[in-house]
Amino acid sequence: MVYAAPVLAVLLTAIVGAAIFTAIGYNGVGAVREIFVTPILNPLKWQDLGIKAAPLVLIAVGLAIGYRANVWNIGAEGQYILGGLAATAVALSTRDLAGPWILPLMAIAGVAGGMAWAVVPAALKTRLKVSEILTSLMLTYVAIQLLNYLVLGPWRDPMGFGFPQTPLFTADQVLPIVVPRTIVHLGVPIALVVALIAWFVMARSLFGFQIRVVGAAPQAARYGGFSANKTIWLALMVSGGLAGLAGMLEVAGTFQRMVPGFPTNYGFTAIIVAFLGRLNPLGIIFAGFAMSVAVVGGEVAQTTIGLPNAAVGIFQSMMLFFLLASDVLVRYRFRRVGAQPAGSAA
Repeated sequence: MVYAAPVLAVLLTAIVGAAIFTAIGYNGVGAVREIFVTPILNPLKWQDLGIKAAPLVLIAVGLAIGYRANVWNIGAEGQYILGGLAATAVALSTRDLAGPWILPLMAIAGVAGGMAWAVVPAALKTRLKVSEILTSLMLTYVAIQLLNYLVLGPWRDPMGFGFPQTPLFTADQVLPIVVPRTIVHLGVPIALVVALIAWFVMARSLFGFQIRVVGAAPQAARYGGFSANKTIWLALMVSGGLAGLAGMLEVAGTFQRMVPGFPTNYGFTAIIVAFLGRLNPLGIIFAGFAMSVAVVGGEVAQTTIGLPNAAVGIFQSMMLFFLLASDVLVRYRFRRVGAQPAGSAA
């Protein structure tokens, strides 16, 4: 029943979503069909599913590791942006160079950028007991302003015909295509491999055991010699690093330059993916592709039936709501309690 709850949440989202959009004057059944069915049945959309799922899976895996330890990183969007900015910095500084070493260097920079943006919440949490929820979330908006400053200022392409963007990356700075005649780049298999490695580490390693024990039984963790502060640092560094890697893969694979539209809410959507996948890296793979269906389908529905852009966010919000509601019903049971006779013992 625990693993059936995500399926139930998706079904309820489709049913309630159809009713809501019908009530406000749209073709509700058509909206559900375009969002949840068309991306699966249309082979031309399959490549889009992989491209959208890859960053969601990477970020959600990192978040799930932290959530297992009760470390609530809500600012993965900012770490994703910093990963993209760090990778862009490497790309701009190596424009006159060539070689296969550039992409790995960009990946390292992306991971380091995401981790650096997670240092502040980790330090404030372990030293001053400041909630990582607030600090990580607020840093997201700092990251957006930093991106806008760089793209509109020192990194702006003078040959960009007035558009705020950096110069286009060179061939050695762009991820190779792994499926010919498609847009599926190397980032897709990388995301799958990272998720599989994370599953093995969480299930079979001391690190995974430490994460689970600290999250489930802090007192037992202290008795076993596991440091809560060390676990907080590890969890935030891993989640920040994976979000930064997702940013690097996006800027080097999908965008191929840095633009103001680089923040695409992947960091926030990945929170839903992590819970939809039951905080399990294997489940997150399937949840990531399921969420990418909704994202790609939302784009299709905007074109075919004129559904507003906010529709995808509504479906995502309902999906998380129904998932949490299903969890409540799975963990608890309603019980009818009759009135006790007067004078009976409590």
